[in-house]
Amino acid sequence: MIAAFYFGGSAQAQQTVSDSVREKKIEEVVVIGYGTAKKRDLAGSIVKVDGSVVADKPASNPVNSLQGKVAGVSVVNSGQPGSQADVRIRGTVTINQTQPQYVVDGVFVNNIDFVNPNDIESMEILKDPSSLAIFGSRGANGAIIITTKRGKAGRTNVNFYSSIGVKSLDNKPEITNGDQFRILYNEDLANRGFPAYNRFDLFNANTNWMDLIEKKNAIVTNHGIAVSNGNDKNRVSFSFGYQQEQGSIKYEDYSRMTLKFNDDLKITDKIRAGVGFTGSFSKLPQLHGFGNALNATPVVDPVNLTHVMSPDGKMDYYGLYNLLPQELGAAQISNPLALLEMEKNTLKSKEFQFNPNVYFEFDFLKDFTFKSSFYGQFRQSNGRSYSPIGLMFVPETQTVTPFRNRTLSDISQWENRTQSFQQDHLLTYRKKFGQHDLTAMAGFTSIYDDYYGLSAYGRSSLSNPLGQIPNNPRFWYISSDFVDKASTTVSSGQTKATQTAYLGRVLYNFANKYILNASIREDSSSRLAPNNRSQMFWSLGAAWDITREAFMQDVKNLDLFKLKASIGTLGNQFVPGNYLFYPTYQEGGTGVFNNNLYPAFVKAFEENENLKWEEIKSYEIALESMWFNRRLSFDAAYYDKQTSDLLTYVQGTTNFFTNAGSIESNGFEFSAGWKDNISDNFGYFINANLTTTKTKVLSVYEDGYTIYSGPAIFRAGLPVGSFYGYVVDGIYQTNADIIMSPSSGIGTVAPGDFKYRDMNGDGQITADDRTVIGNPTPDFTYGFTLGADYKRISFSADFYGVYGNEVFRSWGNGNGFAPYNYRVERMDRWTGEGTSNWEPRSYSASGYNREPSTYMIEDGSFFRVRNVQVGYNFDKDLISNISLQALKLYLNVQNLKTWDHVNGFTPEAGGSALQFGVNGSGYPNPRIVTFGINATF
Repeated sequence: MIAAFYFGGSAQAQQTVSDSVREKKIEEVVVIGYGTAKKRDLAGSIVKVDGSVVADKPASNPVNSLQGKVAGVSVVNSGQPGSQADVRIRGTVTINQTQPQYVVDGVFVNNIDFVNPNDIESMEILKDPSSLAIFGSRGANGAIIITTKRGKAGRTNVNFYSSIGVKSLDNKPEITNGDQFRILYNEDLANRGFPAYNRFDLFNANTNWMDLIEKKNAIVTNHGIAVSNGNDKNRVSFSFGYQQEQGSIKYEDYSRMTLKFNDDLKITDKIRAGVGFTGSFSKLPQLHGFGNALNATPVVDPVNLTHVMSPDGKMDYYGLYNLLPQELGAAQISNPLALLEMEKNTLKSKEFQFNPNVYFEFDFLKDFTFKSSFYGQFRQSNGRSYSPIGLMFVPETQTVTPFRNRTLSDISQWENRTQSFQQDHLLTYRKKFGQHDLTAMAGFTSIYDDYYGLSAYGRSSLSNPLGQIPNNPRFWYISSDFVDKASTTVSSGQTKATQTAYLGRVLYNFANKYILNASIREDSSSRLAPNNRSQMFWSLGAAWDITREAFMQDVKNLDLFKLKASIGTLGNQFVPGNYLFYPTYQEGGTGVFNNNLYPAFVKAFEENENLKWEEIKSYEIALESMWFNRRLSFDAAYYDKQTSDLLTYVQGTTNFFTNAGSIESNGFEFSAGWKDNISDNFGYFINANLTTTKTKVLSVYEDGYTIYSGPAIFRAGLPVGSFYGYVVDGIYQTNADIIMSPSSGIGTVAPGDFKYRDMNGDGQITADDRTVIGNPTPDFTYGFTLGADYKRISFSADFYGVYGNEVFRSWGNGNGFAPYNYRVERMDRWTGEGTSNWEPRSYSASGYNREPSTYMIEDGSFFRVRNVQVGYNFDKDLISNISLQALKLYLNVQNLKTWDHVNGFTPEAGGSALQFGVNGSGYPNPRIVTFGINATF
């Protein structure tokens, strides 16, 4: 039963507005695979995100700004400059790759880091089989279609934007200071039967390495200009953008220039053509991490501040960076500040991308349109790196040693080129007759990919009269006279792949209330063996706009109620290699010929001529609704995706790829929104979404077969990426406690060690007692946005949350090879009966307490104030005197605050299909306060 609500005004007026709103809603045009369509004609789940959502955010990659915006889309960002987000649409459905298919103005690309967010007109996120089957073997992980801005008919528009932002860190890992480290380390020695460390009189510092390498008040700037002009015959647009970003660690400098051009020409009423390109040029940063800073012992000063002369009296060691104490990590950990400062600016890396496109389109026989499009993608990166030499001071011996044990400087040089050529030829038939509306499309497409890589290495030689390679970029070439030619090595790689496809789609609706969509695609690829090269994918979708029915006409406040469902098959072609059916060889030993030793080669894996694409059988049941004159919207969907014939790499006596195993992902998606205008001067809106996701491994290569990936396991019956280890039931408090507990078969135990649970009840702790200890996939994620406009002031705030997942902490758990610094929680360690039942004693001689266990599991739930913006739009009458059409000033704060339960920079972590959600302390997602201006002339 559907209830009718009445909020004032005549029923006739309300119905008139409702009809108008409904017409506007269903006439909305969205971009789909190989074309566009009216939203009313679609049975699938396509979410359209306006370009303004990502345009004024301090992110180089536009997909970063989608976090929390779209139901069913998980976005895990990294704060490193120029980084790519981990994006998963409707869970993890393959074991080789998780990223969706990106399409930029028709071009299939693997990354959209070359797209300027300010150039985006819209982003369409495709999630269900009805909208994705047209992509065939590229549709498994969903798709994100980017449409950039084009010229429009009318006057010339010039848009200028500029912003500057400052970074700061919110949450930092909590690690022990010098005094705390000395306590824990001496306890460790005592528990191992050794005397206390006798050099803490020398190493009495309290150094916070994170603070030393952090770039304080790092700057982000973004500037650009866009020009567009057009008339009935020709529409042109051009844009240029420049962005600079400093990382959260010193000397991580990233910059990018972007360029875009489009020209659409209407030759006659029936013939159209166009040309365009997008391009970027980036200087890539020399990326670092906080790992050394977290692990380095805090008791040593970063720099030697005592005057010590060399034995020959010619050199004062004052000012040299200190080596970490010999017994406290020096062999494994470099001085973090020395590593940063001595190797600063020793990387020169650039990347260039250019994507041209051209199309020709004509109408014929009244209802037919034929369009041919040609696309190119050229991506080239090159770089040079230098490994310098230097001296480190050894405080214990008052001597010096080579930096990183390096006595010769060396260089590396590389170049990688990727070329892709794509062509689409599409025939479209559109016909309206009576109450019938039909759009049919048939087409052919092909993509050719070509990759080439070359790398070289060389070092200096003391026998060379020129000596060491200087720390000067002009000499960082393999051809340099400073390079010892006998030391040079060169390697190269090249791959080629071709894919062709025939495709077709039908969009049909009757009376704008009964909708049918059907798609089919046959993919052929050189990546597969000749006898299995082609595979068919299909989908079928249907929808019913109930509000169009006669019996709904008396419902005054319901504008749209649309039920829809779709089913189909998708595929995954993102596999570990291009030649899985060819014999590939690698070095696997040596052989002796004529008393000379030569490398021997063995097969990397046994070829399989029966490989085929993974196949995903997917279905969705959903509804769309709008209420109260479009003020309230509510959408809901249930989806299920089952992947079979997983492309599995089997390791054993022989290694090979095969199609085996299956996984499932399913869940619910809910989206709701409310917007209203209280008066001419005040309006507000609220948007919210919630997603549930469950994954499960249905089968594997064979019964009992298991794939291990770090702390994660892939085994039938478990969620994808499950963490695997022991369950901690507390701490052994006494020897009697140990005697009364199951015996340990994995190491000798003593009071203060973990008490692992005997899962199989056999009376002893063995590897068989390991079990699932965590699931990295959240029970649900959610996001909501609040916004308001009062006169010329605008306000919006984005919030994002995750609940019900676990994070595996891979850092700060102790190390048996060298003393590392401790998490501050270790101060609550066990020191005697009853002192702790969770933190074990300080004892590093055994790996028992470092076995993967629930001790390493952290609650991954968090809540974040993702973005807050306040803007002011100047009065048009005021700014028209300076030839401005619009002028906006705004203040934006990104990542304002995160509340979480992990000890680390961030509670979220991406990863691979099989291992994700691992907290390695991470790289911070900084808070960024940005001030910007946007002006239109």
